[in-house]
Amino acid sequence: MMKKDLRSLPYEQLKNAVTEFGGQKYRADQIYRWMHVQGADDFDAMTNVPKDLLSKLSETYEIFRLKKETVQISQIDGTRKYLFALHDGNMIESVFMRYEHGNSVCVSSQAGCNMGCRFCASTIDGKARDLTAGEMLGQIYGIMEDTGEKISNVVVMGSGEPLENYVNLIAFIEMLTDEKGLHLSQRNLTVSTCGLVEKIRELSAHAYQLTLAISLHAATDEKRKALMPIANRYPLAELIGACRDYFEKTGRRITFEYALIKGENDTEEDAQALRDLIAGLNCHVNLIPVNPVPGRNYHQSEKNAVLAFKNKLEKNHINVTIRREMGRDIDGACGQLRRRFAAHFQETQL
Repeated sequence: MMKKDLRSLPYEQLKNAVTEFGGQKYRADQIYRWMHVQGADDFDAMTNVPKDLLSKLSETYEIFRLKKETVQISQIDGTRKYLFALHDGNMIESVFMRYEHGNSVCVSSQAGCNMGCRFCASTIDGKARDLTAGEMLGQIYGIMEDTGEKISNVVVMGSGEPLENYVNLIAFIEMLTDEKGLHLSQRNLTVSTCGLVEKIRELSAHAYQLTLAISLHAATDEKRKALMPIANRYPLAELIGACRDYFEKTGRRITFEYALIKGENDTEEDAQALRDLIAGLNCHVNLIPVNPVPGRNYHQSEKNAVLAFKNKLEKNHINVTIRREMGRDIDGACGQLRRRFAAHFQETQL
């Protein structure tokens, strides 16, 4: 029988599991604290919990461990890019970034990705599987242990489409913000999606105070379809409608991620189309100079084109920033480190 991930159980479910195996309710508090405050990923570390209870739990559950396979450290700004090995041999990436306002961690929600965005390295080999909530949390705990530093902000913007892994994402959000665990403020959490409209509407029903970031990258259906296959399923009118509903239900400003690609989506006409698309919506546009991906013929927009695009939006009263490029001297594009490691591993097995 394949065991379940104990670290993925929200507190109430953990309490039920503990009492089911004859433990007192307060033992759930101890176990939860071991996993989500002290970062324990081994039953043997839980020294104040009876061994017979842990033995019973271990018959059904294990704690899915993440092993730090490698870490790249930027010599420019100290950004750290992690490659974690999961218990089944799959690999995922996470990123640690230092800002003036605190430390941020970008976590993956899937091993690989099925969304097929043309400019993204994560999707080239498809999706291996969804991550459990515990594996998503484990990236944060592993980085905290490695750096010895606190985390102020979490971004679910690594490999994978978070809303395709919806059930585990919700459990992750609940545990990350639970006062019994790290107790991160919902306002310090960002979830990125390429635009799964039904799931955006489901998420809005929770009325979380997190930031929803939409990977937009084009302001017309024609251009978006050329860059993002998901656009064939959801026209922009539907996506923007869901965003408007999300704001009405949560009161949280929408962020639109827009990767500027030279000659593809960076003209003055593109900026005007974007302005028209999001007119009247309480939102913020984050312009991202695209990270070049080997094998994909996409290049960063020229600096003057980026500034012209930004100025065009600002003149039309759109809140806009240019994302600060972190870790430029290490594998920049999400998924590159994972693919390079996999390719090297395959070569060593030949």
